[in-house]
Amino acid sequence: MYVSPNFPSKAALRRAIADGQPVTVFSPGGMGVVPITGTAIVEGPHYPVPHRWYGKVTIVDELVVAVV
Repeated sequence: MYVSPNFPSKAALRRAIADGQPVTVFSPGGMGVVPITGTAIVEGPHYPVPHRWYGKVTIVDELVVAVV
């Protein structure tokens, strides 16, 4: 699964969440079920760029609120 917008690093994702920027999770091609509330494993940046980071995110009401 990926996050939107597309972040080049996990640190950039963390900064966006801390700044209150809306971040969502999606599954390309319907390859998995995206939880409305819960946790998900995400990776980035998006294909076709090689993935450089992975993380576990907490989702509340379809928005990412934390990343590990």
